[in-house]
Amino acid sequence: MSWTGSPNTTLQVHGLCLSLGYFIFDLCWCVYFQTEGALMLAHHLVSIVGISTSLALGESGADVNAVIFGSEITNPLLQARWFLKELGRYHSFTGDLVDFLFVVLFTGVRIGVGAWLMYCELASPRPRWYIKLGGVVMYVVSWVFMVSICRFARRKSMRKYQAWRSRRSRELGLKTNGHLKSH
Repeated sequence: MSWTGSPNTTLQVHGLCLSLGYFIFDLCWCVYFQTEGALMLAHHLVSIVGISTSLALGESGADVNAVIFGSEITNPLLQARWFLKELGRYHSFTGDLVDFLFVVLFTGVRIGVGAWLMYCELASPRPRWYIKLGGVVMYVVSWVFMVSICRFARRKSMRKYQAWRSRRSRELGLKTNGHLKSH
């Protein structure tokens, strides 16, 4: 935990600056095209404030970069999901795989590793209280996203199960009907 609240390195500052540019651009995109809800906009705003604060203070770059990395690691899977939908290939094994990997990665990194990072941040005496508060807010945002993801996963699983049962019933019905007709 000696890394929490430590002075920013040059590499951390570069990572923070790139991330800040991304979040500002993406926030403007989301607002202009009205593509996201309040939770995603809050995620972007908290990220922008956290990054800006770390840059202004010259400290906690490792902390903020770790949170940004954990928050954005699932982004390529969300983009893959969007591309599959645009190509009309989302309802396939690949779409199921992308969704499965997203849920596993989100749960493992944002919830699992995020809990460890939050513990390190809160247990360390060095980070300022508002850096700690920002970490807690980001973790709460992750849990709100997690609830939505669980609902999505449940709905998708139930649809897949119902489709499987329906297919199985039809197959069994055809076999039974075929057998009865041969008597």
